[in-house]
Amino acid sequence: MEMYSSDDIAAAMSLQTYTYVYTSMTTFWTYNYVCSLQEEWTFLLRSRWTQVKGLYIATRFLPFLLLIGHLYMNFIPNENPEKCKTLATVFSVFGEISGGCSECFFVLRTCALWKHNRFVLVSILTCSLVVVIARVGTSFAAIDIASYETSAIPGITGCRNSADLFVPFILLFMFELGLMSLTLIHAIQGWRMAHGRLYVVLVKNNILYYLCGLFLSAVNVLASRYFPYQYHAMFQGFQFVFLQILALRMHLHLWQIDQQTQNMDSLVCISLSDM
Repeated sequence: MEMYSSDDIAAAMSLQTYTYVYTSMTTFWTYNYVCSLQEEWTFLLRSRWTQVKGLYIATRFLPFLLLIGHLYMNFIPNENPEKCKTLATVFSVFGEISGGCSECFFVLRTCALWKHNRFVLVSILTCSLVVVIARVGTSFAAIDIASYETSAIPGITGCRNSADLFVPFILLFMFELGLMSLTLIHAIQGWRMAHGRLYVVLVKNNILYYLCGLFLSAVNVLASRYFPYQYHAMFQGFQFVFLQILALRMHLHLWQIDQQTQNMDSLVCISLSDM
């Protein structure tokens, strides 16, 4: 009987846990899609075609590719570390794009809150561009120099890697903190004014999304630095999937309120056309 070291066993357990997490996320994503299918088709058929509608469709369906890809990498036997590296790079592209789509919703919402103030708009777009370039550069640099290994124990599929994504998640944390600060500043400045229901929901949704994003980014920062084996990557996909579900549900809710509220308060000039 072949004996395995404690390190081999711990690494195999981390791969199994990683696989369970992605399987759970796929199940949760599919369940959420089925539960909201009627609402989504109502939105897609009745709303007019805009860039935001295209963003909604991309945010809804790109994660399916991401999750299917990770399930393939986790369940299909693979003894080639180079193939693991290639797959990890491809799925990181899907992850960055799908995660960026959900963030775009709230960049647009924050701009709408400030009624497209030129200074705020230029500042947000500049910061967004810098963060995207920095995140992509640091993420792919970390993936490129990381080591990739398969389990030494037969029957344990999947690949583990040593990619340290500490910096990309720090950048995301700082970006979301900045957007939440802008939302809070605008809410504090206008708290004495009478606002319509759409404005109130918009502010609450923004703050909730940013709080969730900050918490999950902080978790991934700590996990990337301190968790061993494949545990360090366990919450990375979870953050993107959870925030995308949150963004989609919030946008549906906002659209439904916009449909119900035909006569908006004259003091509030925010509508879905702004986003």
